[in-house]
Amino acid sequence: MATTPITSPLADDAKQTVGAVLQDSLADFIDLSLTAKQWHWNVVGTNFREAHLHLDELVDLARTYSDEVAERAAALGASPDGRAETVAKSSGLPTTDEGWRKVEDVNQAVVEHLATLIARMRERIAATDEPDPVTQDLLIGQTAKLEEAHWMWQAKTA
Repeated sequence: MATTPITSPLADDAKQTVGAVLQDSLADFIDLSLTAKQWHWNVVGTNFREAHLHLDELVDLARTYSDEVAERAAALGASPDGRAETVAKSSGLPTTDEGWRKVEDVNQAVVEHLATLIARMRERIAATDEPDPVTQDLLIGQTAKLEEAHWMWQAKTA
């Protein structure tokens, strides 16, 4: 295994800080994509089709963002770890139950998951202000879209 094949434009302490932020983001985004897919397969009830399709949009968003943060980490010389074992140990998102879920319950769970993720992303934005404004910019853009998604899911539960 190569130790550090990619040189970083960041100082070692900044690389360590930003790498940890990106790794935590990666775990959360992978977890969100898997959880949203679980809900997608198990949602039932009135407006099933709309919820089913809206969940696929959330899966696509989470998968795109997981790739973006993993590639940013790699570009900085921090090896991203998207293994299931790592995600299970380090995601900060709530867990979800197995089995069928009513549309209303899924909608509320999505709102809660997104609220948790947004709070964590805002902490990461603050943590990257000094060590790496480029990563901060990435996280700001992702958080803006997560907040938009959060609004849309909240509107469904109103």
